Amino acid sequence: MSNNKKKWTFMVYMAGDNNLDNNGVIDLNEMKNVGSTKEINIIAQFDRYQSGLPTRRFYLQKDTSIDADVVQSLGEINTGDPAAITDFINWGVDNYPADHYLLVLWNHGQGWDDTDIYAGERGQDARLTRPSILRHALFRTTVEEAAKRSAADGEMERAILLDDNAKDFLDNLETKKILNGAKTKIGHKIDILGMDACLMSMAEVVYQMKDAVLYTVGSEETEPLDGWPYDTILNELSKKPDMTPDALSKLIVQKYIASYNGSGEAVTHSACDLMASSQFTNAFKNFSSAMKTGLNEDKIRTAIVNVRNKVQDYNTADNVDLVDLCQLLKSASVSNNIKNACDTLISTIKGTSGLVIASGSLGTAMEHSHGVAIYFPTRLVSPLYAGLDFTKETGWGDFLKKYVEVTRSR
Repeated sequence: MSNNKKKWTFMVYMAGDNNLDNNGVIDLNEMKNVGSTKEINIIAQFDRYQSGLPTRRFYLQKDTSIDADVVQSLGEINTGDPAAITDFINWGVDNYPADHYLLVLWNHGQGWDDTDIYAGERGQDARLTRPSILRHALFRTTVEEAAKRSAADGEMERAILLDDNAKDFLDNLETKKILNGAKTKIGHKIDILGMDACLMSMAEVVYQMKDAVLYTVGSEETEPLDGWPYDTILNELSKKPDMTPDALSKLIVQKYIASYNGSGEAVTHSACDLMASSQFTNAFKNFSSAMKTGLNEDKIRTAIVNVRNKVQDYNTADNVDLVDLCQLLKSASVSNNIKNACDTLISTIKGTSGLVIASGSLGTAMEHSHGVAIYFPTRLVSPLYAGLDFTKETGWGDFLKKYVEVTRSR
């Protein structure tokens, strides 16, 4: 326990009750390589996969054993339960106060999508599960896809907060409530929400968090199992504890990309300033409207389809890079309304005071990534998508429904 208020509290909520258990141990040791200082608290909660191992809370220090850093043992915890993460946040704020808080959500993620893949294991049909279960997710497992990749190439990717033992996960609606509660507890917005997980840097996810978080850091693409380089990030923060949330967000992106140089991995990472979400959303409304109108003309509709076939996409092929989409549309045979809407939208993403304040990628497969993805399916629009705050606000769901209808009928 540290009663003295420090500059930063670096809080990591580790849902390791799944295939990422061993990687959690590695990441804890990376944090210990730096350890808490006079100005920085480094704390973590780690839920283990191995039977009989309790969930434990750590105050991480350099030059100690991992067991010596345990400050609380909780028994078995369902990390997909909103009460569990709320309790962790409250514990961290009460016992390790700071001027700034960085909350890292560490595990499996699937962008906005929230189909309940555990339903079958609980004897339910995921397609028939009631809406209160099938919510639009911030956190949803990619276990099925990861398992297929594991069999194919011996690798698995880090996808956020699922618990294989409890057959549960944390979704977008729950997360929004949790973060709003954290904001109240802290007395101000969470400075940085870090998502050490796959496919989380999406407009839909960012918008869902805007009222409770200043900055988000995450990936448009899947993450390798190694995830964040905690040692290099924390080493820099320990040297410069007065670092602003803006600067630390940018640093995480830089260190993440640098950590995969020469690895052969195709990766992305980006930081978003959620204070820019209002101007971005207004521009996106106009973009959605112009795109929907454009579908009424054969020539423009064909051009949009061609662009969709070329645009930068990701492991979940329904996710595409938004800036690349706009840049391709500007060079296509579409209306001036669409082109003008694209110009404005790009400026709210990449311009001064734009949504994306830092982005990077490695690998030719990711070279057209600019920091924020959007949902753009070609065959079927998930019925869950209509419930997202972003969808309700921007009308993008209406465009998607019309796009699927008119392109499937031809």
